[in-house]
Amino acid sequence: MAIGWTIYCNSTNPAIIITFVLTETILKQIIQSFKTGETILEEVPAPMVKRGCVLIKTSRSLVSVGTERMLVEFGRANMLQKARQQPERVKQVLGKIKTDGLKPTLNAVFNKLGQPLPLGYCNVGKVIAVGEGVTEYTIGDRVASNGAHAEYVCVPKNLCAHVPDNVSDEEAAFTVIGAIGLQGLRLCNPQLGETIVVVGLGLIGLITAELLVANGCRVIGIDLDANKVAIAKKKGITAINPNEGGDVVKLVNAVTDGIGADGVIITASAKTDEVIAQAAKMSRKRGRIILVGVVGLNISRADFYEKELAFQVSCSYGPGRYDDSYEKAGTDYPLPYVRWTEQRNFKAVLQTISAGKLDVSTLITERVNLDEFNKIYSNIGNGESIASILVYPEESNSSGTVTVSDGIFGAGRGCIGIIGAGNFTGMTMLPALAAMGAPLCAIASASGLTGTSLAKKYKIGKSTTDYKSILEDPAIDLVMITTRHNEHARMVTESLRAGKHVFVEKPLALNRQELDEILAAYSGIKTLTVGFNRRFSPHMQKAKQLAGAVPMNVIATMNAGHIPANSWVHDLAVGGGRIIGEACHYMDLITFLTGSKIKAVCMNAMGVNPQANTDSASMLLQYENGSTGVINYFANGSKDYSKERIEVYAQERTIITDNFMLTEGFGTPGFSRLKTNIDKGHSAQFKLLMDRVKNGGQPLIPFDEIVNTTRAGFAAIESLTARQWVSI
Repeated sequence: MAIGWTIYCNSTNPAIIITFVLTETILKQIIQSFKTGETILEEVPAPMVKRGCVLIKTSRSLVSVGTERMLVEFGRANMLQKARQQPERVKQVLGKIKTDGLKPTLNAVFNKLGQPLPLGYCNVGKVIAVGEGVTEYTIGDRVASNGAHAEYVCVPKNLCAHVPDNVSDEEAAFTVIGAIGLQGLRLCNPQLGETIVVVGLGLIGLITAELLVANGCRVIGIDLDANKVAIAKKKGITAINPNEGGDVVKLVNAVTDGIGADGVIITASAKTDEVIAQAAKMSRKRGRIILVGVVGLNISRADFYEKELAFQVSCSYGPGRYDDSYEKAGTDYPLPYVRWTEQRNFKAVLQTISAGKLDVSTLITERVNLDEFNKIYSNIGNGESIASILVYPEESNSSGTVTVSDGIFGAGRGCIGIIGAGNFTGMTMLPALAAMGAPLCAIASASGLTGTSLAKKYKIGKSTTDYKSILEDPAIDLVMITTRHNEHARMVTESLRAGKHVFVEKPLALNRQELDEILAAYSGIKTLTVGFNRRFSPHMQKAKQLAGAVPMNVIATMNAGHIPANSWVHDLAVGGGRIIGEACHYMDLITFLTGSKIKAVCMNAMGVNPQANTDSASMLLQYENGSTGVINYFANGSKDYSKERIEVYAQERTIITDNFMLTEGFGTPGFSRLKTNIDKGHSAQFKLLMDRVKNGGQPLIPFDEIVNTTRAGFAAIESLTARQWVSI
């Protein structure tokens, strides 16, 4: 079936194209498995074009031998070798065993290793669809991007650049890796006539050295590979192979009349500390050392102190890297203040190639068709390749979404369609559903890769990147939504209107407008369940039974742990903050224990002027039946302490639950303790949900309680801002 795309237009002017949707396409993509060690050409659904992005049909991609070799070799290493390479991760695992127990920790580790890693970040192709909000590109444009080794890639607009007409696709494939070298060069700030040493003449090193020559510098290159040294010499670089004898420090000093190098750019990969020590010794007083590669960093203070050397690590393509507001939201940095962003570095590399100042074509060692990718990867650790180009077919055969399992699905069997393939889906939800034999019909993911991987593992019928195909499938009774928080309300509303039962991982909505839209869509004919799983834990069931149906005091403490400030969770427009996004769990739990709804909320947070996205706060809850709740949600505690603690005080009884593993009763005749593996109630909730979908019955969580909890989350933020109690 040929590729097709549908064009929607809401203007009378046919030249104004609003939305492009690519349909009915599968693609081939190279992935690395950290579990089996295999490098695989996987078939996955083609991505849908997203807001702020362009969809690209790939013509060429460049294999970054150095970076990809490290990933492939790590994937092929056994568990002991992996542990030795990542001692910090081992410490994290040991800490998790302490708090969560051995089995849950091992499950988490193996699930993480089972997640496929897409390889590649040097992509060239033609734009075939443009997302909403993108005006810089049109269909047919040739662009270079940091897309993966895949026949189709969806890439944010700030990670693409137009390819000049006189630059071939093969040459343009060097754009991104060239930007890595260029960013190191910019940090070095070389001046006309200076002597700069490049340590490591791999692909990035050779490009960096040639850019320095174009910049008017005297360049000395160092590498242990005779072939790379020979290539460098042809490009006008003074190249040295230490294996051929001679002291490179003395040679640099001799070339510079005893002054030393003005700058040293390290593009090598080596575990030894000798590289950084040697760089210091060959530098002049107040010289600059820039690290682009990966080397040992046990620095001798004396080497740096006496010469007052400047040392800096270069971050990938340049300013904007790993900043979601730049890369994903498309917010550019103002040029007068940040002259060279990663995208502007892309453009500079392409302009330099176009002007004939950077010759990358001579660096190409081999050209391999995509289907023959193993010619590169089977020997990636031992080959002599400098740059390998993957060639993609001009025409791609396509069929519908990827069919994974041949299970027979029919309406009325409780068939499940899942939207979202993140950690919660793969590590918690799917293992529980699979264990109870739930009929898994379809899974939708943004990239198609994670969804397909999970579909194969859990025998899900099909994998797609178009979640609306799940809503339109009459065989699917229950839609389970586990996407990022800002998509929950919209997808819940769409699913209800499509006549589906709905489960959505918390939170239900991020603001009152979203909640109102859900209320308008909810009829009560189909069930709507939120992932407030803790009320279904055997520990909380026991606590409620012991406390009785009386007014009570409940204290819930969450030792939540630190999440970096730039995480999407803290973005109020995307994650809603951790109070709305996570603390709602405890609001619902206390509602369950007290058997009453929240009447008013007061929240105070740590800091002189706490913001709405605070993650260290205390909340007081007033309940309609006179109960009170206290939620302590803290991100500044020790990981060695239990993550969750629930205390219930009622009728001269005290019930304490520690991390959903141990519940102890005091003043509770006939009960002293309940001890289990960590059990937060996920499996019990899913089992009950499947029964309701197939057989009917009362909602698992009363809808008015779900709404009350959601409103209480909004009220908590309002209380923080207004510094007063807020009624629900």
